[in-house]
Amino acid sequence: MGPAARKITERLSDDALTAATGRGWAAWFALLDSWGAERQGHTAIARHLVEEHGVSGWHAQSISVGYEQERGLREVGQSSGGDWQVSASKTVNAPADRCTAAFADEELRRRWLPDGELDVRTHRPGRSVTADWDGGTSRIEVYLTPMGDAKTRIGLGHTKLPDADAVAAYKEFWRERFGELKTFLESGA
Repeated sequence: MGPAARKITERLSDDALTAATGRGWAAWFALLDSWGAERQGHTAIARHLVEEHGVSGWHAQSISVGYEQERGLREVGQSSGGDWQVSASKTVNAPADRCTAAFADEELRRRWLPDGELDVRTHRPGRSVTADWDGGTSRIEVYLTPMGDAKTRIGLGHTKLPDADAVAAYKEFWRERFGELKTFLESGA
């Protein structure tokens, strides 16, 4: 198994994949090779897994991405379209509307994201925020999932990054910033 597949299997173990789909990584890779998946696009691979092998949509996506990374068709952090992106998520003890404000309101945002160059494009209170980052060189999308009245799951996608080095840097950056965001939101300040 190549280095990219090892990164994938850190997120989804071979045992977990086998339990969920009846096959492990090596078996899925061999099956997809025999089908000619290297010549297919991401969508065709995932569709093949769902329609021909009865794999659930989430597992079909995981297997497709793992296969593409293993075969050198994309790198970790690279989308099927070739652009670079990173994601982060955090569950906080705060209502979704407050989470929206933490991104959309510049004064609140500066408390946990003091150096971020973020220009809000759209925001739907309690639901989502989209923004240009660093003068529009990349973009962030934030999606909020309320988990009761006072708990929210925050998911962030940072897209249009220039390369794998930016993915690695922003992965660490957002991990740190989301720690600060959680502290800020849960402090009630």
